[in-house]
Amino acid sequence: MKELKEIIAKASENDTQDVKRFLFGSIEYTSLKCTDSEQSIISFVDKVNKWDDERPDLPHPATICVYPCYAEVVKEYLQVEGIEIACVSGSFPSSQTFLEVKTIETALAIKDGATEIDMVMPVGKFLSGDEQSVTDEITEMKAVCGPDVPLKVILETGCLKTPENIRKASFLAMNAGADYIKTSTGKEKISATPEAAYIMCQCIKEYYEKEGRMVGFKPAGGINSTMDAIIYYTIVKEVLGEKWLNNRLFRLGTSRLADILIEEMG
Repeated sequence: MKELKEIIAKASENDTQDVKRFLFGSIEYTSLKCTDSEQSIISFVDKVNKWDDERPDLPHPATICVYPCYAEVVKEYLQVEGIEIACVSGSFPSSQTFLEVKTIETALAIKDGATEIDMVMPVGKFLSGDEQSVTDEITEMKAVCGPDVPLKVILETGCLKTPENIRKASFLAMNAGADYIKTSTGKEKISATPEAAYIMCQCIKEYYEKEGRMVGFKPAGGINSTMDAIIYYTIVKEVLGEKWLNNRLFRLGTSRLADILIEEMG
């Protein structure tokens, strides 16, 4: 992809303190471990509370992202206004269960305080050609969320493998009601890549030009350095433009990046 190489070459131009501040404010601070517990999530949330006290010069992260059973814990212990509570729902990360279970889990998460929902597109159904079932699931999950709770649809692009599949899945998710499209769960061998991000942002742009609805973008998984994040920032800036450069439409699914950015910003 010649265009993508040219965009990545511009990334160093965005390696500034202002961009780093913006990136920090776009982070979805995430804990999705099998060892999570009520106490570990309280400590996790307390770290965000301390940042707000100790670094008032920085924006707060956009979101705290946890499993649905911890939505209530986050809601109770989070002291910083303006941070969303996102829950991965619908049998994350495999999406392999009954739709009824997915919708019940989602409804419970929202009842307990989730203000955003991340679901995984049923990749197996998509790859087997059952696009109608995939559409129906996303539509049903969005119906549970309603208009006030954004739904992020994770495409798991590393499993889709081809640009054609990523493009098809992006439009399918947006047409079914996704408020964001997200690259990955971070649980597969291949997570976010600039190639997948570029394709998805192109699709978001085409969808907006046709439908007039702005869909958000979230790379997640494998964002291990500031430059990784700056590359995604640059892709969004060059493909979608400045109006997507806010923490309502551009998110970063990562936790390690927060500590790195704080250290780099001094």
